[in-house]
Amino acid sequence: MSLEKEIAKRRTFAIISHPDAGKTTLTEKFLLFGGAIQTAGAVKQNKIRKTATSDFMEIEKQRGISVATSVMGFEYNGYRINILDTPGHKDFAEDTYRTLTAVDSVILVVDCVKGVEEQTEKLMEVCRMRNTPVIIFINKMDREGRNPLELLDELEEKLQINVRPLTWPISQGKTFKGVYNLYTQHLNLFEADQTRISDNYIELDDIRSEELERWVPGAFCDQLREDVDLVEGVYDPFLKEEYLAGALAPVFFGSAVNNFGVQEMLETFLEIAPPPHEREATERMVLASEPSLSGFVFKIHANLDPNHRDRTAFFKVCSGRFQRNTFYQHTRLGKKLRFANPTQFMANEKNLIEDAWPGDVVGLYDNGNLKIGDTLTEGEALQFRGIPSFSPEIFKEVINRDPFKSKQLEKGLQQLTEEGLAQLFIQHGNRKIIGTVGELQFDVIRFRLEHEYGAKCDFTPLRYIKALWITPEDKKQFEEFLQRKSPTIALDREEHPVFFAESQWMLNVARENYPGVIFHETSEFKTA
Repeated sequence: MSLEKEIAKRRTFAIISHPDAGKTTLTEKFLLFGGAIQTAGAVKQNKIRKTATSDFMEIEKQRGISVATSVMGFEYNGYRINILDTPGHKDFAEDTYRTLTAVDSVILVVDCVKGVEEQTEKLMEVCRMRNTPVIIFINKMDREGRNPLELLDELEEKLQINVRPLTWPISQGKTFKGVYNLYTQHLNLFEADQTRISDNYIELDDIRSEELERWVPGAFCDQLREDVDLVEGVYDPFLKEEYLAGALAPVFFGSAVNNFGVQEMLETFLEIAPPPHEREATERMVLASEPSLSGFVFKIHANLDPNHRDRTAFFKVCSGRFQRNTFYQHTRLGKKLRFANPTQFMANEKNLIEDAWPGDVVGLYDNGNLKIGDTLTEGEALQFRGIPSFSPEIFKEVINRDPFKSKQLEKGLQQLTEEGLAQLFIQHGNRKIIGTVGELQFDVIRFRLEHEYGAKCDFTPLRYIKALWITPEDKKQFEEFLQRKSPTIALDREEHPVFFAESQWMLNVARENYPGVIFHETSEFKTA
């Protein structure tokens, strides 16, 4: 098949939400429709009946939350679908931000009971920064929640984006009957089933027909017809161009756990969502249709298989065709690499592949050559942009609890921080400082160090509030700054100097006293 046809059939997107909005459940229902799995796991009220397919780390199974991005691919109706299921917890927002650089569109899940929550707003800000097309799925309509029209108003106000409902719910809570598809003008009524696809549904071409009363009580019929008239009168017709520009968000209603409204959204998504397109590199824009291979690493994960101490880099193909056992240029290291066992994912299951195309995410076995943000090409010197590290907010010193396991601790810290789980800084005397954006990350690091590397540690809190990368504008002044501020200077993983600020006031003073030193909030300056 030609490159153009392979690109046209691909849809690569992330599912994002506030914690517990039903994101992972929705992911699994997509996999059910695609035939990738037969039975879904369910996570309810933090009690796990059966571990969710996309939650594969042991700590995720224990806590009932997603703390790492999962990648899943499957075929459906002639399309190749790549889903990136992101962590919803705010402490792992940086992992989600990086994931959003690797997708062409987003499905944002909103809980109909809670409405728009804080993390939802923050995630939407990232989507707006990139003009990423967004579809909104209002979930849990099988519960007594907010009025649908009120939810639409809140979406527009808090997310600062125009919305257009493409399906409409028939009641909600205990009397929830299904959804009417405003886009195709069909009505689908489903039977509740939490584990398998329900294929017993009624399809009607006209909600004005008397046929509707056979399946839906009269009061619900009247309300549905009234609501549809109101929606069609208030909202402008759906324009695909506005959606693709990130200016308009189509809205779907449903209940992921019961399969209500999921298939309607999936099939509409496949029709309107963008295929892989251009990507920004420091040097130029790279088109997906270019014949030469290019792509970047947006995530690294060690020990996906607990039986083998493996290290996998998640590589997003941006252009051309990726082929197994072919040499590609590692632009940062300036050397050629080839990969004998590239894989694609279905959660924690990996399958060996011979090739991959723009939009695909490939797992590359790595022995330490690859880092987040690295670019591979067929020879051209390119560096894709937009995959920075952010300034941490919480800092703790690592205390080794078992000196006999120092090597295991060193290796574990190195690999876990290479994954982007946290940032590692080294001060004089090999003092190790971990910086994160949330407390939960320290629990994950401690757990994984013990269970994956056999190392135990404690963390001592430090009084720093921010870490900023520093570069010289005046070399003499820069050297003076490093010398005078040495107790608050460290090196990051790539040995770039970092300044720890103990307060905003001290940071302001440092900036005023040393105008020849440039302070950076993110590591993006490295590729500028």
